[in-house]
Amino acid sequence: MATMGLRNRWVIGNWKMNGSLAGNAALLGAVAAAPSGVGKLGVCVPFPFLGQAQSALAGGAAVWGGQDVSEHASGAYTGQVSAAMLVEFGASLVLVGHSERRQYNAETSDLVARKASAALNAGVTPVICVGETLAEREDGHAEAVVGQQLSACREVLLRAQGAAILAYEPVWAIGTGKTATPAEAQAMHAFIRATLRVLGAEADATSILYGGSVKAGNARELFSQADIDGGLIGGASLVAADFLAIAAAL
Repeated sequence: MATMGLRNRWVIGNWKMNGSLAGNAALLGAVAAAPSGVGKLGVCVPFPFLGQAQSALAGGAAVWGGQDVSEHASGAYTGQVSAAMLVEFGASLVLVGHSERRQYNAETSDLVARKASAALNAGVTPVICVGETLAEREDGHAEAVVGQQLSACREVLLRAQGAAILAYEPVWAIGTGKTATPAEAQAMHAFIRATLRVLGAEADATSILYGGSVKAGNARELFSQADIDGGLIGGASLVAADFLAIAAAL
């Protein structure tokens, strides 16, 4: 089995639709001042705050990115943001296929793959989110659902050669206070890595993050699992002390 040393370890904050210019200043300042750790630190902020993130974090260890990206390079697509636009603001990451986009914006796995491809074309690292609902898990379909989501991204994963990041977020654990046990999370991460091998993708170099009510108190045990390479952090990324404590658990 591949060792974690072959893969980058990440803690990435997803601010979702939160933040203000005034409130962000202290949070970004704390992230910018965070000491370099064993892993990489990033924040994915709402589009209006990309410039603020760039100003606050440029030249430091932390990186920043967007929460979505268009599948199109440019054109008559009102309200969408292209990967090239993200690059203009120094973004090196972008979330694609977050469960909230899949749920509220009816994004299909094929669309997620096209968005990931657009990001990769522009030199932006896609953070491809996968995960099952509670009903799908209880019905015994968790692996089938996640496997389908990964299969839809096969071409972009092959092209990425380990440069893409995957984030496993069980939908039932996002913002609910429920968290997959370390054993449950590890089992799915191991399945994801095995699926990458079946698809012919670069499994040993691909970072797979866990997301879903990660807190400072459970981060270390989660991150110590063999196939968990860090976390995609929601609510806790809005509180500097909590976010940095999670990052320290890498």
